[in-house]
Amino acid sequence: MEKILCSTYKIRFQDCDPFNHLNNASYINYFLNAREDHLQDRYQFDVFERVKTDGEAWVVVSNQICYLSSAYAIEKVLIESQLIAFTGKSLRVEMRMWNNTRDKLKAVLWTDFLYINIRTQKTIHHPEALAKLLGDMLLPVEQTVFEERRNYFMRRTGV
Repeated sequence: MEKILCSTYKIRFQDCDPFNHLNNASYINYFLNAREDHLQDRYQFDVFERVKTDGEAWVVVSNQICYLSSAYAIEKVLIESQLIAFTGKSLRVEMRMWNNTRDKLKAVLWTDFLYINIRTQKTIHHPEALAKLLGDMLLPVEQTVFEERRNYFMRRTGV
């Protein structure tokens, strides 16, 4: 099973600041949209269909992001995502934005999600079949603290 998922996106002008840089808050939208696309395209897993059929979904509980170089209006970027950790009730996904040739890292995001029952708004355990899928998708990283991961990328990419 493919564990690091990647796709290309174009930075849209309306998502940029007056300097033509991708607005800092817009990075998260690009990342989360990419992850949704990755799950649908690579695993045929539709998060919104799960809400409709099972009444269960993940909600974001935290984001940690570092900006390493600017993304610009109309630039094509590569966005990678991978599941780096999960428990019975939670996930941690790492997402990385690169330039189109994948030689300049632009940003790294860790997003933590909790699995909830939509009706009760309470956390629940991943069902057994879903936990198995998550286990198949899992590709942990050596660093377990975001700042260590950021420093790893800064050393690796020369930022």
